[in-house]
Amino acid sequence: MVKNYMEILVEEHLSGVIKDQEHIQSCKKCQEDVQAIALSNLKPMYVVTEKGSLYAKLNEFSLQFKSDVLRELIRAVEKVSEKPQHEDL
Repeated sequence: MVKNYMEILVEEHLSGVIKDQEHIQSCKKCQEDVQAIALSNLKPMYVVTEKGSLYAKLNEFSLQFKSDVLRELIRAVEKVSEKPQHEDL
């Protein structure tokens, strides 16, 4: 099965980035928008085998790699916060 490893990383780091963003924490649509925007700005890392997954995991330890993921998540949160696509309750 082909998997974009970036999706896993973005999902793993999302909760930490939105922890102080109550309007995004409470809205699944906003969370999905943040993920989609961040992933659109990150280079995909497709893996097929366990060996590929291990290689991708090793990249996580790179400070630059993690910084790129967090930077794009923060930018996406800012963008979604400016124009959320949910209806106010």
